[in-house]
Amino acid sequence: MKRFTSVFLLLNLLLSCSENQKLTFNDISFDPVNCESCLPVEVNIPRAESADDIGKNINTAVSELVIEILNFAEEKQPETIEEAIEEFQSAFKELKDEFPDSPDWEATIDGEVSKEKKDLICIRINSYMFTGGAHGYGATSFLNFDAKSGKLLEHSDLFKDRKGFMALAEKEFRKQENISAASNINSSGFMFENDKFHLPENIGFTDSHIVLHYNQYEIASYAEGPKILELPLEEVKRFLNY
Repeated sequence: MKRFTSVFLLLNLLLSCSENQKLTFNDISFDPVNCESCLPVEVNIPRAESADDIGKNINTAVSELVIEILNFAEEKQPETIEEAIEEFQSAFKELKDEFPDSPDWEATIDGEVSKEKKDLICIRINSYMFTGGAHGYGATSFLNFDAKSGKLLEHSDLFKDRKGFMALAEKEFRKQENISAASNINSSGFMFENDKFHLPENIGFTDSHIVLHYNQYEIASYAEGPKILELPLEEVKRFLNY
C-alpha cells in the first residue's frame, strides 16, 4: 500500500511539473509615455511566458519582426523594440527638421496568437504605417512555430505535399476570384510573377483554417487591397505536416 501511495504521489508531482511548464501567453504593450511631442506609435504583442528555449525562441522572432517593421535606421540597427521606437521617432525628427511641412508619421502593430495546439503555434501580426505619401500601408504577417521546440518554421516545413496543396489552393483561388481554369491567372488583373499561381509570403493558421494572405502590392494593386484565401483544415490536412 505504501508503495502504491508513493507511485501515486510521484505521478501527481510529474503532472504538476508538466502543468507548471505549460507555455502561456500574455499581452505586452510598448508606446511613448508622457511625451507630448512623440509620434503615435503603439505596439501590442503576445509574449510567451516560459523559462525554456521555446518561449525565448518565440519572443525573439516576434521582437525581430516588430523591429523590422519599425526600422528606419540605415547605420545603427535597433536591438530591442524600445530602441526601434526611438529610432522611428528620431527618423521623423530628422525629416521634420529638413522639411517642416511633413505630416506626422504613425505606426500601430497588434499581435495575437491565432492558433495554439500541441505541435504548432501561429502568431498573427497586423501592422499599419504612415510615413508620408498619399496613404499609409497596412500588412499582415504570420509567424509559425514548432510548439515542441519554439523553432520558427519556414513554408517548406509546413507541407508534406506542397505541390498537391498548391494545386488545390489555385483551384480555390480561381473559384473565389471568378477566374476560369482555362484562363490565364492574371487575366483579371492580378500580377502573379511569370503568370503562374504561387503561395503568398504569409501563410498562417486559425483553429479551423489555413490562411493564405497576400498583402497589398503582392499580387494586385493597392486599390485592390489584400487578397485572402482561407481553406478548411479538414480539407487540406493531408497536405500538411502540422
